[in-house]
Amino acid sequence: MPGTTAASLPLELLTAGGLVVAVHQPNLFPRLSTLAKLYAADRWVILDDVQFNGRDYQNRTRLATLDDAHRQTWLTLATHLPRGRSTLIRDATLAEPDRCRRRLTHMLPQHYKASPHWPYLRERLQPVLDRFDGVRSVSEVAVSSTLLLLGILGWPGRAVASSGLPSRHGRSTRLADLTAVSGGRIYLCGTGGMKYLDVAPFKECGIRVVPFAPGGVSGLWGQSRRVTALNAFMMLGPELLAAELRHQARSVVQA
Repeated sequence: MPGTTAASLPLELLTAGGLVVAVHQPNLFPRLSTLAKLYAADRWVILDDVQFNGRDYQNRTRLATLDDAHRQTWLTLATHLPRGRSTLIRDATLAEPDRCRRRLTHMLPQHYKASPHWPYLRERLQPVLDRFDGVRSVSEVAVSSTLLLLGILGWPGRAVASSGLPSRHGRSTRLADLTAVSGGRIYLCGTGGMKYLDVAPFKECGIRVVPFAPGGVSGLWGQSRRVTALNAFMMLGPELLAAELRHQARSVVQA
Protein backbone atom coordinates (compact mmCIF):
# COMPACT_ATOMS: atom_id res chain seq x y z
CA MET A 1 0.00 0.00 0.00
CA PRO A 2 1.90 3.06 -1.20
CA GLY A 3 2.33 5.72 1.44
CA THR A 4 1.38 3.57 4.39
CA THR A 5 4.48 1.53 5.16
CA ALA A 6 7.41 2.21 7.43
CA ALA A 7 9.68 2.56 4.43
CA SER A 8 7.66 5.54 3.24
CA LEU A 9 7.34 7.15 6.67
CA PRO A 10 8.89 10.63 6.33
CA LEU A 11 11.45 11.83 8.84
CA GLU A 12 9.29 14.73 9.93
CA LEU A 13 6.62 12.27 11.06
CA LEU A 14 8.95 11.01 13.76
CA THR A 15 9.95 14.46 14.97
CA ALA A 16 6.79 16.55 14.54
CA GLY A 17 5.13 17.87 17.67
CA GLY A 18 1.53 18.30 18.69
CA LEU A 19 0.00 15.91 16.19
CA VAL A 20 -3.33 14.21 16.81
CA VAL A 21 -3.18 10.43 16.31
CA ALA A 22 -5.88 7.80 15.93
CA VAL A 23 -5.05 4.09 15.98
CA HIS A 24 -7.71 1.98 14.34
CA GLN A 25 -8.08 -1.29 12.47
CA PRO A 26 -8.86 -1.26 8.74
CA ASN A 27 -12.63 -1.02 8.21
CA LEU A 28 -14.51 -1.56 4.99
CA PHE A 29 -16.31 1.73 4.18
CA PRO A 30 -16.19 2.61 7.88
CA ARG A 31 -19.04 3.76 10.07
CA LEU A 32 -19.55 7.49 10.39
CA SER A 33 -18.27 7.48 13.99
CA THR A 34 -15.03 5.83 12.86
CA LEU A 35 -14.58 8.10 9.86
CA ALA A 36 -15.12 11.13 12.10
CA LYS A 37 -12.38 9.98 14.46
CA LEU A 38 -9.91 9.43 11.63
CA TYR A 39 -10.84 12.76 10.06
CA ALA A 40 -10.10 14.53 13.35
CA ALA A 41 -6.59 13.02 13.44
CA ASP A 42 -3.42 14.18 11.71
CA ARG A 43 -2.18 10.59 11.61
CA TRP A 44 -4.06 7.36 11.23
CA VAL A 45 -2.04 4.40 12.46
CA ILE A 46 -3.61 1.44 10.66
CA LEU A 47 -3.69 -1.37 13.22
CA ASP A 48 -3.08 -4.22 10.79
CA ASP A 49 -1.00 -6.61 12.91
CA VAL A 50 -3.63 -7.74 15.42
CA GLN A 51 -5.88 -10.77 15.13
CA PHE A 52 -8.55 -10.68 12.46
CA ASN A 53 -12.05 -10.56 13.92
CA GLY A 54 -14.79 -11.83 11.65
CA ARG A 55 -17.45 -10.23 13.84
CA ASP A 56 -15.95 -6.76 13.49
CA TYR A 57 -15.92 -4.39 10.51
CA GLN A 58 -12.65 -5.36 8.83
CA ASN A 59 -14.29 -7.22 5.93
CA ARG A 60 -17.86 -5.96 6.17
CA THR A 61 -20.03 -2.89 6.58
CA ARG A 62 -23.70 -2.13 7.14
CA LEU A 63 -25.51 -0.43 4.28
CA ALA A 64 -28.85 1.24 4.93
CA THR A 65 -31.58 2.61 2.70
CA LEU A 66 -31.61 6.38 2.44
CA ASP A 67 -35.26 6.70 3.41
CA ASP A 68 -34.97 4.49 6.51
CA ALA A 69 -31.61 4.07 8.27
CA HIS A 70 -33.05 1.14 10.25
CA ARG A 71 -33.39 -0.98 7.10
CA GLN A 72 -29.88 -2.35 7.01
CA THR A 73 -27.98 -4.97 5.01
CA TRP A 74 -24.49 -6.36 5.52
CA LEU A 75 -22.01 -6.00 2.67
CA THR A 76 -19.49 -8.74 3.48
CA LEU A 77 -16.33 -9.78 1.65
CA ALA A 78 -15.72 -13.54 1.82
CA THR A 79 -12.41 -13.91 3.64
CA HIS A 80 -9.76 -16.65 3.83
CA LEU A 81 -7.73 -16.91 7.04
CA PRO A 82 -4.51 -18.81 6.21
CA ARG A 83 -3.66 -19.31 9.91
CA GLY A 84 -7.18 -19.87 11.14
CA ARG A 85 -8.38 -17.79 14.07
CA SER A 86 -4.83 -16.59 14.78
CA THR A 87 -4.54 -14.89 11.36
CA LEU A 88 -3.50 -11.26 11.54
CA ILE A 89 -5.56 -8.64 9.73
CA ARG A 90 -2.75 -7.96 7.26
CA ASP A 91 -2.65 -11.66 6.28
CA ALA A 92 -6.37 -12.18 5.62
CA THR A 93 -7.15 -12.56 1.92
CA LEU A 94 -10.23 -12.41 -0.26
CA ALA A 95 -11.64 -15.93 -0.61
CA GLU A 96 -13.53 -15.15 -3.83
CA PRO A 97 -12.18 -11.84 -5.13
CA ASP A 98 -14.22 -11.74 -8.36
CA ARG A 99 -17.44 -12.55 -6.54
CA CYS A 100 -16.63 -10.04 -3.79
CA ARG A 101 -16.02 -7.33 -6.35
CA ARG A 102 -19.30 -8.09 -8.11
CA ARG A 103 -21.12 -8.04 -4.77
CA LEU A 104 -19.72 -4.62 -3.92
CA THR A 105 -20.45 -3.13 -7.34
CA HIS A 106 -24.01 -4.48 -7.17
CA MET A 107 -24.94 -3.58 -3.60
CA LEU A 108 -23.63 -0.01 -3.53
CA PRO A 109 -25.80 1.28 -6.40
CA GLN A 110 -28.68 -0.86 -5.15
CA HIS A 111 -28.72 1.25 -1.99
CA TYR A 112 -27.43 4.62 -3.21
CA LYS A 113 -28.13 5.19 -6.90
CA ALA A 114 -31.13 7.36 -6.00
CA SER A 115 -28.82 9.86 -4.31
CA PRO A 116 -27.65 12.83 -6.41
CA HIS A 117 -24.18 12.20 -4.96
CA TRP A 118 -23.90 8.59 -6.15
CA PRO A 119 -22.41 9.43 -9.60
CA TYR A 120 -19.67 11.45 -7.89
CA LEU A 121 -18.64 8.47 -5.75
CA ARG A 122 -19.08 5.90 -8.52
CA GLU A 123 -16.57 7.73 -10.70
CA ARG A 124 -13.97 7.54 -7.90
CA LEU A 125 -14.37 3.90 -6.86
CA GLN A 126 -11.74 2.45 -9.18
CA PRO A 127 -8.81 2.54 -6.68
CA VAL A 128 -10.91 0.39 -4.33
CA LEU A 129 -11.93 -2.02 -7.08
CA ASP A 130 -8.30 -2.38 -8.16
CA ARG A 131 -7.49 -3.83 -4.73
CA PHE A 132 -9.48 -6.95 -5.58
CA ASP A 133 -6.70 -7.90 -7.97
CA GLY A 134 -3.05 -8.68 -7.26
CA VAL A 135 -2.35 -9.55 -3.62
CA ARG A 136 -6.10 -9.77 -2.83
CA SER A 137 -5.64 -8.40 0.65
CA VAL A 138 -8.79 -7.74 2.66
CA SER A 139 -6.90 -5.10 4.62
CA GLU A 140 -5.88 -3.25 1.47
CA VAL A 141 -9.45 -3.17 0.20
CA ALA A 142 -10.68 -1.84 3.55
CA VAL A 143 -7.92 0.76 3.87
CA SER A 144 -8.44 1.88 0.29
CA SER A 145 -12.17 2.37 0.90
CA THR A 146 -11.45 4.50 3.96
CA LEU A 147 -8.75 6.59 2.31
CA LEU A 148 -11.09 7.14 -0.64
CA LEU A 149 -13.67 8.77 1.62
CA LEU A 150 -11.09 10.72 3.61
CA GLY A 151 -9.51 11.99 0.39
CA ILE A 152 -12.82 13.09 -1.09
CA LEU A 153 -13.56 14.95 2.13
CA GLY A 154 -10.24 16.79 1.99
CA TRP A 155 -8.48 15.08 4.89
CA PRO A 156 -4.92 16.48 5.02
CA GLY A 157 -3.51 13.72 7.23
CA ARG A 158 -1.40 10.64 6.62
CA ALA A 159 -1.79 6.93 7.25
CA VAL A 160 0.90 4.46 8.31
CA ALA A 161 0.67 0.75 9.13
CA SER A 162 1.35 -0.31 12.69
CA SER A 163 3.20 -3.40 11.44
CA GLY A 164 6.03 -1.14 10.29
CA LEU A 165 6.40 0.80 13.54
CA PRO A 166 8.36 -0.17 16.67
CA SER A 167 6.37 -0.66 19.86
CA ARG A 168 6.39 -2.58 23.12
CA HIS A 169 3.97 -5.27 24.23
CA GLY A 170 0.88 -4.55 26.28
CA ARG A 171 -2.33 -3.11 24.86
CA SER A 172 -2.16 0.41 26.28
CA THR A 173 1.64 0.56 26.18
CA ARG A 174 1.63 -0.36 22.53
CA LEU A 175 -0.96 2.28 21.66
CA ALA A 176 1.09 4.89 23.50
CA ASP A 177 4.24 3.84 21.63
CA LEU A 178 2.49 3.92 18.26
CA THR A 179 1.20 7.39 19.02
CA ALA A 180 4.62 8.63 20.16
CA VAL A 181 6.57 7.22 17.22
CA SER A 182 4.03 8.83 14.88
CA GLY A 183 4.82 12.23 16.38
CA GLY A 184 1.59 12.41 18.33
CA ARG A 185 0.90 14.46 21.42
CA ILE A 186 -2.84 13.75 21.47
CA TYR A 187 -4.35 10.27 21.25
CA LEU A 188 -7.98 10.03 20.15
CA CYS A 189 -9.74 7.21 21.96
CA GLY A 190 -13.18 5.93 21.06
CA THR A 191 -15.82 5.15 23.64
CA GLY A 192 -15.05 1.43 23.53
CA GLY A 193 -11.33 1.97 24.07
CA MET A 194 -11.89 4.20 27.08
CA LYS A 195 -13.34 1.21 28.94
CA TYR A 196 -9.98 -0.57 29.06
CA LEU A 197 -7.34 2.05 28.36
CA ASP A 198 -4.58 2.62 30.92
CA VAL A 199 -3.52 6.26 30.59
CA ALA A 200 -0.25 5.78 32.51
CA PRO A 201 1.87 4.80 29.46
CA PHE A 202 0.55 7.86 27.62
CA LYS A 203 1.45 10.17 30.48
CA GLU A 204 4.96 8.71 30.47
CA CYS A 205 5.26 9.70 26.81
CA GLY A 206 3.77 13.17 27.36
CA ILE A 207 0.64 12.28 25.40
CA ARG A 208 -2.83 13.54 26.26
CA VAL A 209 -5.67 11.04 25.87
CA VAL A 210 -8.83 12.64 24.45
CA PRO A 211 -12.11 10.68 24.41
CA PHE A 212 -13.78 10.86 21.02
CA ALA A 213 -17.55 10.48 20.93
CA PRO A 214 -18.95 12.46 17.99
CA GLY A 215 -22.62 13.26 17.72
CA GLY A 216 -25.25 15.89 18.25
CA VAL A 217 -28.90 16.62 17.80
CA SER A 218 -28.71 15.94 14.08
CA GLY A 219 -30.32 12.70 12.92
CA LEU A 220 -27.12 12.13 11.00
CA TRP A 221 -25.51 10.63 14.11
CA GLY A 222 -28.35 8.39 15.20
CA GLN A 223 -26.92 5.32 13.44
CA SER A 224 -23.33 6.55 13.24
CA ARG A 225 -21.92 3.59 15.21
CA ARG A 226 -23.71 0.99 13.10
CA VAL A 227 -24.10 2.19 9.52
CA THR A 228 -21.40 2.97 6.96
CA ALA A 229 -20.46 6.62 6.47
CA LEU A 230 -21.63 6.19 2.86
CA ASN A 231 -25.15 6.90 4.09
CA ALA A 232 -24.16 10.31 5.42
CA PHE A 233 -22.16 10.97 2.27
CA MET A 234 -25.14 10.16 0.06
CA MET A 235 -27.45 12.36 2.10
CA LEU A 236 -25.18 15.40 2.45
CA GLY A 237 -22.57 15.22 -0.29
CA PRO A 238 -18.85 15.80 0.20
CA GLU A 239 -18.87 19.50 1.08
CA LEU A 240 -21.55 19.41 3.78
CA LEU A 241 -20.23 16.18 5.27
CA ALA A 242 -16.69 17.57 5.41
CA ALA A 243 -18.02 20.66 7.18
CA GLU A 244 -19.82 18.46 9.72
CA LEU A 245 -16.69 16.39 10.37
CA ARG A 246 -14.58 19.54 10.78
CA HIS A 247 -17.07 20.77 13.37
CA GLN A 248 -16.87 17.45 15.22
CA ALA A 249 -13.07 17.52 15.13
CA ARG A 250 -12.88 21.04 16.56
CA SER A 251 -15.40 20.40 19.30
CA VAL A 252 -13.64 17.24 20.50
CA VAL A 253 -9.94 17.94 20.08
CA GLN A 254 -10.17 21.47 21.47
CA ALA A 255 -12.23 20.43 24.47
